[in-house]
Amino acid sequence: MADLGSRGERILNGIPASRGVCRGKLFVLRQPTAHETPQYRISVNEVDAEYDRLQQALLLTRQQLHDLQHRVSETLGSDEARIFDAQLLVLEDPSLIDEVRKAVGTDHVNIDHAFARVAQRFIDGFAAMDDDYMRERAIDIRDVTHRVLQNLASPGSTPDLSQIREPSILVAHDLTPSQTALLDRKMILGFATDLGSSTSHTAILARALSLPAVTGLKDASQRVVNGEYALLDGFNGALVLHPSEQTLFEYGQIERRYLAMEEKLRQDRELPAVTLDRHEIVLSANIENAGETSEVLASGAEGVGLFRTEYLFLERATHPSEEEQYTAYRQLAERLHPAPVIIRTLDLGGDKMPVQPDAFTERNPFLGWRAIRLCLQERDLFRAQLRAILRAAVTGNIKMMYPMISSLDELGQANELVAECKASLAAEGIPYQADLEIGVMVEIPSAVIIADSLARHLRFFSIGTNDLIQYTLAVDRMNPKIAHLHQPTHPAVVRMIKATIDASHQAGIWTGVCGEMAGDPVLAPLLLGLGADELSVSPSLLPSVKYVLRRLKLSEARELAYFALQSESASEILERCRKLVRSIAPELLAC
Repeated sequence: MADLGSRGERILNGIPASRGVCRGKLFVLRQPTAHETPQYRISVNEVDAEYDRLQQALLLTRQQLHDLQHRVSETLGSDEARIFDAQLLVLEDPSLIDEVRKAVGTDHVNIDHAFARVAQRFIDGFAAMDDDYMRERAIDIRDVTHRVLQNLASPGSTPDLSQIREPSILVAHDLTPSQTALLDRKMILGFATDLGSSTSHTAILARALSLPAVTGLKDASQRVVNGEYALLDGFNGALVLHPSEQTLFEYGQIERRYLAMEEKLRQDRELPAVTLDRHEIVLSANIENAGETSEVLASGAEGVGLFRTEYLFLERATHPSEEEQYTAYRQLAERLHPAPVIIRTLDLGGDKMPVQPDAFTERNPFLGWRAIRLCLQERDLFRAQLRAILRAAVTGNIKMMYPMISSLDELGQANELVAECKASLAAEGIPYQADLEIGVMVEIPSAVIIADSLARHLRFFSIGTNDLIQYTLAVDRMNPKIAHLHQPTHPAVVRMIKATIDASHQAGIWTGVCGEMAGDPVLAPLLLGLGADELSVSPSLLPSVKYVLRRLKLSEARELAYFALQSESASEILERCRKLVRSIAPELLAC
């Protein structure tokens, strides 16, 4: 081993993407030197030949992706292989291909340049979005674009990591899903990237491969040197350069604690979410596609508290039909029956845009045409979804909720459309759920203020804390200059949550919380104390939340909530939450 501390220990912090710790030499995959795709003019007589070149490149790219998908399916499973569906859909997108053909036919430029230029507009559109998931779709488009351009220039050639000669920690500016899927686990101990997030397809594949991974390291690939000795911490999101002997010892201890903690979480998986004084709370899962049912079941969730239907509409050229949606919703419900599944109606707009981002471009999308506002104007689109949900709900375990409701008028219009869809299904003799339970997402301060009125027309509330915090505090959490102001424990946020829950209980309905607050084991006791009846979280976070709740007394949670409601300081409330969790589950925070 090299002199570990000879150059001084340095720590680069990023985002934990895949759990685990590894240590070894770095292999730095440098980005190719930036260069423009060759541009040259073609004659009118050459246009058809350029079209043929594109068709051949698209066909070859499609074959490569199908081969890659098959390999991933055999080695990792069908769920992981579905990651490449998004890239295959890009190749089928008529809006992209039509724009390329138009550029060639109108501007008389070579197909390589036209394809690169049009694809870059799509990439830029997704990369500019605020949502991590949607920004990562830019990587999928960039990946498939690179393949197409490479096949145009040199058919059949593909990038590889063949230069790695010994087991190493891979450092790169970015890794595409296809590169990640082909990593040799004998040679790659783990990887770190400048770009990416915990929700990226690359991160998902890293977890499937059981490779420690850290993303979002900004400029790490430019700051490290090939062959440097380092430690990669996939638990906390850090790349430690030239770790000292003391650091290596400490990380050995951390790794052992994590493994012990994971075993404790597994032991609690099938146990109910019940406090020490026998108060039960429902723990559900947030998911975005029917393929995640295995994760829901593995997490110990009691059902799905949020199914994000907009992901059926994204990364495709046309909207899914009523029949496609019906099949997806019914399959999900049947796989989880009798556990409940709450389907959120379409929440397009804002940070979730279709493949053609130009069609929905707005100067301020979060205050614009999105969610229920979009659906109440695009009524044919909304009717198809409502009919699909009503039909699928004959399974008996489906509920439905509308996003971003701000007024009784919006709720009334949505419910009128539901009644209209019921009548049309009845007239056609198609079975549907007549008594479908309907709720709303409480995400806007106006909804909190009129929660007592809304509650009289509903069966439940689900508080979306991400948007509620954003709209209450006027803070874009993706803006690094003001991200510190995005405070879940801000007194105004705490009081809004309490007011919503109180209004629901007074009306005899229940309230769940499905934002990131619910998935934070430090904040879950506060939500319980405020009166939440359900917490719906990412399947991966659910075991930690359950672990805390099972070691807590309801009386302690209520004391915490009382303190928070009297407090004037977000930091004081947060510290009080941490103090409580440290007292009942210190081993969880120690990891």
